[in-house]
Amino acid sequence: MSLRYAPRGWTHDASHAFRLVSAGEQHDLTVKIATPGRADALCWAGIHQDTHGEYNCETPGGVVVNLRRRVEGSPTFDGPVHEYRALIVNHEMGHFLGYTHTTCACAATGQPAPVMIQQIKGPPHGCVADAWPYDRNGRFVTGPPVR
Repeated sequence: MSLRYAPRGWTHDASHAFRLVSAGEQHDLTVKIATPGRADALCWAGIHQDTHGEYNCETPGGVVVNLRRRVEGSPTFDGPVHEYRALIVNHEMGHFLGYTHTTCACAATGQPAPVMIQQIKGPPHGCVADAWPYDRNGRFVTGPPVR
C-alpha cells in the first residue's frame, strides 16, 4: 500500500519513497504516535533527548510524534493544525533522511520557512511558518545549519 503523495513532501525528490507495510513485514522505519510521557521515554531511550513532554524526535529506526502536539498543534506555529501535523512528520523524517536543523534564511520577508527549523521553539524570523520541504515551485527550502 502506498502512502498518499504530497507534492511538496519528501517524495518530491524521486530518491525518497515510502510505503505503508503490515505488521511483521520488513521495514526501514517506524512512526510512533505516543503520549507525552511515552514520547519522552522513547526519545530518551533512543537518543538521550529530553523532550519535556512537548517535542517530537527521530530515533534509530524511526520517528516519535508527541500526541499532544499532534492533537493541539503548537502555539508558535502560525498556521492550521493540519499543516502543523505535516510539519511534525516532515521535520522528523528530514532527520531520518539525514538533514540537520537549519536557521531561517529567507531571501525576502514572507518566504516559506525551511522545514528543518525547529518551529515548535518559536516562529521563524522573517519567514512564514511552513510544513513542507519544497516550495510551491518545487524548490527545496533550506537555510544555514544551526551551529
